[in-house]
Amino acid sequence: MRLKRSVFLFAVLLFISSEFAFSQGYKVKTIVIDAGHGGGKPGAAGSYSVEKNVALQVALKLGKKFEEDLPDIKILYTRKTDVDVDFYKRAEIANDAKADIFISIHCNSMPDRRVVSGYTKAKNGRKIPRYAYVKNTGTSGTETFVAGTHRLNEQDVAIRENADIKLEKNYKQNYDGYDPNDPETFIILSLFKNTFRDKSLKLARLIQDNYTNENKRGNRGVKEQGILILQRVGMPAVLTEIGFISNPAEENYMNSASGQAEIVNAIFDAVKKYKKQTEVN
Repeated sequence: MRLKRSVFLFAVLLFISSEFAFSQGYKVKTIVIDAGHGGGKPGAAGSYSVEKNVALQVALKLGKKFEEDLPDIKILYTRKTDVDVDFYKRAEIANDAKADIFISIHCNSMPDRRVVSGYTKAKNGRKIPRYAYVKNTGTSGTETFVAGTHRLNEQDVAIRENADIKLEKNYKQNYDGYDPNDPETFIILSLFKNTFRDKSLKLARLIQDNYTNENKRGNRGVKEQGILILQRVGMPAVLTEIGFISNPAEENYMNSASGQAEIVNAIFDAVKKYKKQTEVN
């Protein structure tokens, strides 16, 4: 009940304040770039690299691109080194700065597949399968998320990305009783983002279009899920999965200078187009 009450009140205040701000004129003046995971939370792992490092490299290069090509925009980072930053602190950085866009950089991954590796025999002669786990290396492509509920049985990415919360000290206190394993909380927390849904979707679609048309990457689409970091920021926000670190070819791409440059340009050009389409004098 405490979570429901606090979220409802916050959502009402957020709606009123944001409607006032947009009516006064919307300009992209501050962008927060969030490199996913960090420190003792490595995120997904590939054959030789981990998500936290790839995300940080891309985030820093993206920020530098903005600083060089659009110097009038203030760029803030949730982290610039390999440190652990709690989810609620990442949201505070963006909210305290009154940022206009929040971009979170992540790598995707597929869980290992369970396969039959052989059989053993029971005393009655019945064959019993023996299982092993093998890497799921075939899945590839990009996808970008915005906050939403969608169907409860399709919250797999939200549950995976929110799992780091359990590693934080006093996470129940910091998140008002939030349970990252309870899909029903995604419905409650979706109130945080309803005001910014359209703008978030617009930016997400522009990013995905660039991945597909400019970078020739596989397009897994724009999706709405209850990802907590997106729910708690009071601005248009996206979480972009730049590729599957579990796929050897994509892991190499995301670790290469040329691949990172393509990813950075795709996101940067999307923000430029978004800025042109949405700014109000």
